[in-house]
Amino acid sequence: MIRLRPYKACDAKEIVSWIGDEIAFRKWCADRYDSYPITADDMNSHYIDMAYTDSFYEMTAFDETGLIGHMIMRFTDERKSVLRFGFIIVDNKKRGMGYGKQMLETAVKYAFDILKAEKITLGVFENNEAAYRCYKSVGFCDVTTDEPEFYHIFNEKWKCLELELVR
Repeated sequence: MIRLRPYKACDAKEIVSWIGDEIAFRKWCADRYDSYPITADDMNSHYIDMAYTDSFYEMTAFDETGLIGHMIMRFTDERKSVLRFGFIIVDNKKRGMGYGKQMLETAVKYAFDILKAEKITLGVFENNEAAYRCYKSVGFCDVTTDEPEFYHIFNEKWKCLELELVR
């Protein structure tokens, strides 16, 4: 059974080892980190400023075999009704086995039942089909936006698709 717990600095070394190459890295973090590869220290430094707020939650997913995934949750509004999922990653040795879906189902339950979110949002690159299918399987729906969001990565324009799940 997959469970979530608060992220610990000691998790970073294993989490960053799951990022196989720079394409996977950019699909995971977009432009939130300046350079690839990142280290455990880079990851911990990135979270340090946000770690002590009541609007930002770094989470680690695990089961009886150890760590299996990581993600963040952050409120995007003052009322704390809209929660954004991000930095979603699953151990690359465990991908395609349903762990991502289970982690997200657990996170959705936590978001709605514990954090009392009314809506959960996330973004996924159009070229990340496996992640997109996973999010859809959990119940996330496409959101039509007036202005599609694009990121310039590797001299390409990557379109970011917006998804949401309403309570």
